[in-house]
Amino acid sequence: MRKAKPKKRYLLPDPKFGDVMVTRFVNNLMERGKKSLAYQIFYGALEQVEQRLGKGGEPVNGLEVWRKALNNVMPSVEVRSRRVGGATFQVPTEVRPDRRISLGIKWMIRYARSRNEKTMTDRLAGEIISASKGEGAAVKKKDDTHRMAEANKAFSHFRF
Repeated sequence: MRKAKPKKRYLLPDPKFGDVMVTRFVNNLMERGKKSLAYQIFYGALEQVEQRLGKGGEPVNGLEVWRKALNNVMPSVEVRSRRVGGATFQVPTEVRPDRRISLGIKWMIRYARSRNEKTMTDRLAGEIISASKGEGAAVKKKDDTHRMAEANKAFSHFRF
């Protein structure tokens, strides 16, 4: 590489929970620089998760449900295109920890946006609940990615 690798930027923890991962999620959720609105949507979604899942009497921690959902969405392997000779192969590679988190966050937000509920808060809450149960579109995306890597295991000797 010609240039030096850029320095890693560190995020400030969010105001309510003091968690850097929440800030990272909200930054991905944010559109057009409206961070306070993104925080409103995220915190509202966690409250809805607590209301929907806490009907049995015992209280549910929305942040823990969100963390579980994010863990269910994060992929551990993915395929990368690699050109060898004249052919392009889909080579399965392990995902770096930082990229795992990024992919999980992006997939969860993308599939929350494509849901059919009325408000973004409802959509995000629905996606968090379904992902924490191991269902939903974001978890399906992870499973498809893993299946693709499994199918192309024969090309793993082309790793970079």
